[in-house]
Amino acid sequence: MKLYTIGFTKKSAEKFFELLREAGVTALVDVRLNNVSQLSGFAKRDDLRYFLGEICGAQYSHRTELAPTKDMLDAYKKRDIGWAAYEGRFLELMKVRQIEDTVRRESLDNAVLLCSEDNAHHCHRRLVAEYLAQKWGDVTIEHLV
Repeated sequence: MKLYTIGFTKKSAEKFFELLREAGVTALVDVRLNNVSQLSGFAKRDDLRYFLGEICGAQYSHRTELAPTKDMLDAYKKRDIGWAAYEGRFLELMKVRQIEDTVRRESLDNAVLLCSEDNAHHCHRRLVAEYLAQKWGDVTIEHLV
């Protein structure tokens, strides 16, 4: 199984959709808590759904169970907690939510997990991908940059 991740920050629409098309993804799974933010430009829910279909022939879905809670995200963004604490809390949340049982493996095969961060290193999309790879086995992860 192949699972991709991507962030839209610091990418033009051209670069973003080029990466998706070159990878041949068939679905984009939006793992942001808020998918209609004015800051996201071309990556707002309705625009993204349209562009994905027209440019990449890919499907769009929004999976908030793969996103952090608002309180968790706010604490990290306001620097009340550091990355290590955020990562630990987020992984515990994924465990409590039992995402490995509630998300259909087939729905993520050849799909890309989307969040805003330009780098996967300090982003929850990487944590989701790695968590599922550990639980499911036989998953290859590629971060599109």
